[in-house]
Amino acid sequence: MNIALIAHNSKKELMIQFCTAYCNIFKKHTLLATATTGRLISEATGLRIHCFLPGSHGGMEQIMARIACDEVDLLLFFRDPLRAGPDEPSSINILRLCDVHTVPVATNIATAEALVHGLERGDLAWREYLHE
Repeated sequence: MNIALIAHNSKKELMIQFCTAYCNIFKKHTLLATATTGRLISEATGLRIHCFLPGSHGGMEQIMARIACDEVDLLLFFRDPLRAGPDEPSSINILRLCDVHTVPVATNIATAEALVHGLERGDLAWREYLHE
């Protein structure tokens, strides 16, 4: 499965801790991320991650293009709901694209945990049928 990882600046450390905790699951999948998030996760965990541009320089849009082409099976987007930043329109658009393309998405650690456990059990295997 192709898993995209995005984290707002205030949530990057949480994303690193999350990926460290579930490293054994993530290493079985293809990981995509915006530049800084991907680099930090890779340095902390040793996971191989395909990094796009930084989120503020078009990385979010690059991941959105992958979602639109059905090349992302799961999005973990740890966003800070209390800080509306300049990327807020992109944040709304990426969530909308996930809805349009039926991509499971988590915007916080609780939902991310549920999705990763489902991924491990095979509950998301239906995504693979979309690629056939």
